[in-house]
Amino acid sequence: QVRLVQSGGGLVQAGGSLRLSCNASLRTFSLYAMGWFRQAPGKEREFVAGISWSGGSTSYKDSVKGRFTISRDNARNTVYLQMNSLKPEDTAVYYCASAGTLYGSGSVSDFSARDWGQGTQVTVSS
Repeated sequence: QVRLVQSGGGLVQAGGSLRLSCNASLRTFSLYAMGWFRQAPGKEREFVAGISWSGGSTSYKDSVKGRFTISRDNARNTVYLQMNSLKPEDTAVYYCASAGTLYGSGSVSDFSARDWGQGTQVTVSS
């Protein structure tokens, strides 16, 4: 079974930075697109960023473009989300996800079937 273990997150002032990490227990980690989603209180879970199986293609929610960067280290079975210039509206529980199919591009459609990490809280104060 797939197990995704997240780390990072926490409390940060607006304008600050955080980096989230997600380690996957997947022998074939490098064959799957990976992504990050978030869910704020009272709102539905939304796609934030994705990265292709090869790491050569990325996709972002419009509101985080230029501020967030998704990357992966296949040697460590780890995907990262570097978050800069954080805003209060970025406050949410963040979840990493592995795509349910092989060789995805990292677009949101790759995650129609997926496995979830446990979630980590990101709180941005004004």
